[in-house]
Amino acid sequence: MAVQHESVPTTLLSQPGHGRAPKDAKRTRAGWLMTTPFFLLYFLFLLWPVISAAWKSLFSDSLAGGSSSWRGLGNYGELLGDSDFWWAMWHTLWFTVLSSVPLVVLPLALALLVNRVAKGQWLFRLAFFAPYVLPVSVIVLIWQWLYQPGFGLINGYLTKIGLEEVNWLGAQGTAMIAVVIATVWWTLGFNFVLFLAGLQEIPRDLFEAAALDGAGPWQQIRRITLPLLMPTTVLVIVLQVIASLKVFDQIYLLLQGGPNFSTRPAVQYIYETGFTQYRTGYASALSIVFFLLIVLISALLFASVRRLQRGTA
Repeated sequence: MAVQHESVPTTLLSQPGHGRAPKDAKRTRAGWLMTTPFFLLYFLFLLWPVISAAWKSLFSDSLAGGSSSWRGLGNYGELLGDSDFWWAMWHTLWFTVLSSVPLVVLPLALALLVNRVAKGQWLFRLAFFAPYVLPVSVIVLIWQWLYQPGFGLINGYLTKIGLEEVNWLGAQGTAMIAVVIATVWWTLGFNFVLFLAGLQEIPRDLFEAAALDGAGPWQQIRRITLPLLMPTTVLVIVLQVIASLKVFDQIYLLLQGGPNFSTRPAVQYIYETGFTQYRTGYASALSIVFFLLIVLISALLFASVRRLQRGTA
């Protein structure tokens, strides 16, 4: 008795899903091959330094030489009672608050104004973004001359209108404000470009329809622009807060943390501990705690932004 074999329909063989597994496997291997260099560099230049710093923080290492002894959590216990470190952390947080607010609000306002310009937008982009490409040493040199008493441009204008000169860099009450003003002028252009790019992604049809319905410019900004610009705003806020928390260059070059350490940020204190006092083990512990504080602040910021988005949705 002959056994009859059913033939496989040719339409089944020609279906798109047939033979997809080998192609998917090849794509997966190709993807891993292309991303492997990135992961290697990510591990070598980011993850490994963090792991190495965490390990060194458990020892009493020193750049001056000598034997390295195990301290365990001794460096972290010393850190809890280190008032200089916590004052440096306070200066960092204070600078972050003073600089982040204008570096979000001012670029947004300028981007809203420039976005309404029909011709010559490139000139405004160039004018606002040009300071950002200057190195920090040039920025510090410019603002040192501007803040100088006697012949500085800012104090010159103050005396012309009948006001007294201000010791911008020598008084504890104005030193941090002077750094914030220079930082805002220097880095405003980057956030401005981000906001302007986000504004140009919003369809013009929405504004035209709102204008036909009788919505004025302020109503269009409040009801259309700001809600649709929320993803860009969140990005700018997060990037700006993280950048302000890592402040070091302009404060160190402009004031060296003075006067009387009233502007010394956390990064400068870690630098001085590791490369001036040569206590690399303790500096590693400071770095780990500072890193965890930045992660915590970023997580809280993300959580608050998500809560705000849910409330406005």
